[in-house]
Amino acid sequence: MTDLGEAKRAARQAAFARRKAAHAARPGAPARLLSGVLAAHCGRPLAGYLPIRSEIDPRPAMAEAARHGPVGVPVIRAKGAPLVFSRWTPEGALVPGPFGAAVPETEDLMEPEVLIVPLVAFDRTGARLGYGGGFYDRTLAGLRARKPLTAIGFAYAAQEAEALPREETDAPLDMIVTEREVLTF
Repeated sequence: MTDLGEAKRAARQAAFARRKAAHAARPGAPARLLSGVLAAHCGRPLAGYLPIRSEIDPRPAMAEAARHGPVGVPVIRAKGAPLVFSRWTPEGALVPGPFGAAVPETEDLMEPEVLIVPLVAFDRTGARLGYGGGFYDRTLAGLRARKPLTAIGFAYAAQEAEALPREETDAPLDMIVTEREVLTF
């Protein structure tokens, strides 16, 4: 493993522990600020995610957004490929997908202009550390090459790191929303 790879592994391990503790604390209405941020993008095609493990839950904000425009969730097609997004509704049927994330039972692909991105850790420069598969980095690069995209990281405040190791392919975020604050870059 390279020094950068080892630094990312160590940062991920520490961040998972912080995220798990924050999730266990069950802060009230963690998506409240995210709902406010998404209101500024009312009606624009949006994609969020269905939380796994101890990820912060964006579904209340996604449900609000779904009353005004299309909302999708990620679908993993293959290792090394970018994500695609299938339309989601709060009442829609879900089936198990890869890596433990649920996906809509009926696939209806859409392309977001606003993307809520899960993460393991973030810093105040807009850097994000994910799970290490590069899915969101490839996806952000592809979407941004086609049209303007607003990428919003969503995390518990406890997931903040002083600084994160970065590679050239690590896609930055435009904004990070926690249960406590909104950071813009």
